[in-house]
Amino acid sequence: MSRPGTFRTGLLACVCVAGLLGGCAVSNPFVTAKVDPTSPIAAQVASAARARTTYPTFADIPPVPADVRPLPAFGRAADELEVAGAQLTRDTAPSTWTLTGTEAFAGRARDMAGPEGEIASTTADTEAFAKAQRARATPPPPPR
Repeated sequence: MSRPGTFRTGLLACVCVAGLLGGCAVSNPFVTAKVDPTSPIAAQVASAARARTTYPTFADIPPVPADVRPLPAFGRAADELEVAGAQLTRDTAPSTWTLTGTEAFAGRARDMAGPEGEIASTTADTEAFAKAQRARATPPPPPR
């Protein structure tokens, strides 16, 4: 059983909505608007309004590209990325790796670096280089 005022309330709501929407139909948004003749762009607006232009049609819509993967493939790729991320999280979790074999690593690095004891430059070379750079440097022009 419905309440007695429900039908009347619904009917009244429909009438109100129809009245509000009907008010929108009174004004036409596609009518040419009046342009203030004193406006600096009045001539440009008038010429643009009179210009005959061609507008695109539905036939101008390009076809669907053939080299794009299908939609389900995007979902599979996202799933693969989630699985790879979870695997990386498991592999790098705390207590899953240790720093062992560091002496062997350091030895290989020393062998690749070359013999020890050779100093690339002396203090005198460094001072001479710094002096030459200071002599080359020119200060910026003073502000105006």
